[in-house]
Amino acid sequence: MADHVHHHALCGCEHTDATEGVTRRQTLDMLAAGGLASLMGSFAAGLPRPAYAQDDDVVRIGYLPITDATALLVAHGKGFFEDEGLEAERPTLIRGWSPLVESFAANKFNLVHLLKPIPVWMRYNNNFPVKLMAWAHTNGSALVVGGHTGIEDFSQLGGKQVAVPFWYSMHNIVLQYALRKSGVTPVIKSQGEPLADNECNLQILAPPEMPAALASRKIDAYIVAEPFNAMGEMKAGGRVLRFTGDIWKNHPCCVICMHEQTTTHKPEWTQKVMNALVRAQIYASENPTDTAMLLSRDGQGYLPMPASVIERAMTDYAQDETYLADGAIKHPDWGNHRIDFQGWPYPTATKLIVEEMNKTLVAGDTTFLQGLDPEFVADDLVNYDFVKAALQKYPDWQNDPSVNPDDPFNREEVLAL
Repeated sequence: MADHVHHHALCGCEHTDATEGVTRRQTLDMLAAGGLASLMGSFAAGLPRPAYAQDDDVVRIGYLPITDATALLVAHGKGFFEDEGLEAERPTLIRGWSPLVESFAANKFNLVHLLKPIPVWMRYNNNFPVKLMAWAHTNGSALVVGGHTGIEDFSQLGGKQVAVPFWYSMHNIVLQYALRKSGVTPVIKSQGEPLADNECNLQILAPPEMPAALASRKIDAYIVAEPFNAMGEMKAGGRVLRFTGDIWKNHPCCVICMHEQTTTHKPEWTQKVMNALVRAQIYASENPTDTAMLLSRDGQGYLPMPASVIERAMTDYAQDETYLADGAIKHPDWGNHRIDFQGWPYPTATKLIVEEMNKTLVAGDTTFLQGLDPEFVADDLVNYDFVKAALQKYPDWQNDPSVNPDDPFNREEVLAL
């Protein structure tokens, strides 16, 4: 049965790391503890001056090799930034969320996609002036279980090891919602520690590392963005247990973020960027197969996977009877795709995310969430003006299946396990 959440209106690649000399474990610990500003001070002075993205008007993009970055990559690959009179460097591939957050905070990039809970955490835990400018996409993730596990239901994840891409992620939120509904308790323990039958142990893995870890049986399952679910199916003996967009209807996952200073000091530049990104989302929504080729190593090489894997990640969904028979899709009537593309950042989803973050187990200090008002976050974190102007300029965004054309700027949030 669906949980209808009502509010007033009701989600082997190149490695670049700006924090050379700071270990990943130290970085994660410092970030989780709220030490983003301190961390920036430890290495920002060592960045070469040209890396500061706000010094000029060049669009500098950082991204992970996932389909969540599609709008950024298509806007570059199809020349939509140039159409707006902007110069754009080729986007820089980053291997994991921690180095992407660090590089963005250090001004190496002026345009990134981040898991939606990350800017909440950056702005209110670390007092970092990030602005959420638009959604990058909707849906686009899944929980993949190893073929060796025999797992057929979330209730069977007790006693298992599951990887998530980042503590502050839609993946962690949706996974723990499903675990709680299934009577399983999420925990964070060392892999060698014993687990009770009803405990599911969570750990962080960078998305590119997940399929190999599953294939080698170091983990039993992972939840992540595409195309690593398709990769897990095709290359790692995995099986999709459930698509996240079939649990939270048309949920956001990654969002497009900028530095707040950019939006206030360069409004014309900001609007041009948003126009290009909305055009890219419309293109991806209307041309998923061509988009998969463009992104792939067989096309312009933004993602280090063959076109066949990315095409599966962008097109293979309810028409596949296996997914329906296996229960990976239980709500075909919702009408969404494996991944959809629209940019409007519905306030109702932001409010729900803040509420769910308070229920979600993470490592590190979470006191910033106490008393954090969802209504305030929806108003303070998100800039609605630029994306709305772009959407009004390009109304074909309403044709995406994740949008209700009768009331495109409002919706009700629906969760159903």
